Amino acid sequence: MKGEGQLSPVVMAVLALLAGEPMHVYRMQQLIKERGVDMVVNVRNRSGLYAAIERLARDELIDVHAVERDTRHPERTVYALTPRGRDALLAGLRQSLASPNPEFPSFPAAVSFLYLLSPYDARRQLSQRAEELDTRLAGTRRVIAESVRHGVPRLYLLEHQYTEGVIEAELNWIRTVCADIDAGTLTWEEHFRTS
Repeated sequence: MKGEGQLSPVVMAVLALLAGEPMHVYRMQQLIKERGVDMVVNVRNRSGLYAAIERLARDELIDVHAVERDTRHPERTVYALTPRGRDALLAGLRQSLASPNPEFPSFPAAVSFLYLLSPYDARRQLSQRAEELDTRLAGTRRVIAESVRHGVPRLYLLEHQYTEGVIEAELNWIRTVCADIDAGTLTWEEHFRTS
């Protein structure tokens, strides 16, 4: 865990799922996919999920509730949230909602060095990013529309609506920068470029 009250997105997801009921890792993975949590929490690498569970168990935020054994499935350990885990989850949720922590994604860092590319190359890369964001936006909108169609309350769609808004804002910014490059209103000096 990052620090007092701070939870990684994967840890938050595991604790939140276990707040509903005890479950094994495979069930967590199913629910993460079914609920679209994988669109806002990076759980593509299963080992990250297992590492988070090991840390949570070591820190006594979750414990082993049962071990399921049957002939149809391999042995499965069912985990449950401890009272300490529930407290950590609620404290982490409160802090994450109330306090914007500085995040350092690679995109703004790359933008700060955009001048190292030619305007043509920069525009090409930004256009490619916009295409990928358009695809992601369409997927997010499909999840929202399908969820609404199935009667999912808005409360359970807020993270997708937030993602939709963030992607829209980034797309608008990229399109403005590309239009400015095309119009010649955004230029940079030759001697700063390496390509």
